[in-house]
Amino acid sequence: AIYYEEYGQGFPILTFAPGGLRSTIEQWRGALAPINPMTEFADRYRVIVMDQRNATGGRSRAPITASDNWSTYTADHIALLDHLGIDRCHLYGQCIGGPFIMSFLKAQPQRVICAVPAQPSGRVGPAKPGWSTSFENWVKGLEGHPEATKEVLDAVYRNMYGPDFLYSVSRDFLPTCKTPCLVLAGNDANHPFPVSEDMSRLLPDVEFIVEWKSGEPLEAAKARIKAFLARYTPA
Repeated sequence: AIYYEEYGQGFPILTFAPGGLRSTIEQWRGALAPINPMTEFADRYRVIVMDQRNATGGRSRAPITASDNWSTYTADHIALLDHLGIDRCHLYGQCIGGPFIMSFLKAQPQRVICAVPAQPSGRVGPAKPGWSTSFENWVKGLEGHPEATKEVLDAVYRNMYGPDFLYSVSRDFLPTCKTPCLVLAGNDANHPFPVSEDMSRLLPDVEFIVEWKSGEPLEAAKARIKAFLARYTPA
């Protein structure tokens, strides 16, 4: 079962919080998220926030299998829209929300009017041996999953984080993606700037914001995001 909440009314925006596989609604309220869609967009939109399956501290539960991958999560996102009777929406996501958004655009592009990937997670170069710290922390937070053996979790890690770039899609996919996107750049090891920069270069219909984390650049970014969403929101 997937736990979700809704804020505001209007055209729907499905959102994906930061925090890696620990992505929950609460992450939007924390220090990781300079922009909280529940407070920034709910005055004009129907903002949908959710706990990802088996996220630490979250309320969404599902079995863990060796075949779990980005498509598994995308199926959750599609099922939630189906459950809510939503045919078309915007997408907004930070951190892991970037790969979630691109996976969704690959699966059902016709449902998304526009998308805002903020600080998309990804990797440049080969993977380091072993699990990432973020994945290890997710595993430590798992409760009640006897099926999640080391072998199963190794497979999940390979499925999710074995690929480079945006993890969920390759660079080759981006030029085929027609959805208008506003990319907010990442600037650290888990959200490499070159990944965001490649998105700004390869997506056919894209805007790019480099500085946005605090102060005046943050306020300017909020204004640009709102203008971007408004431009594509159906009348």
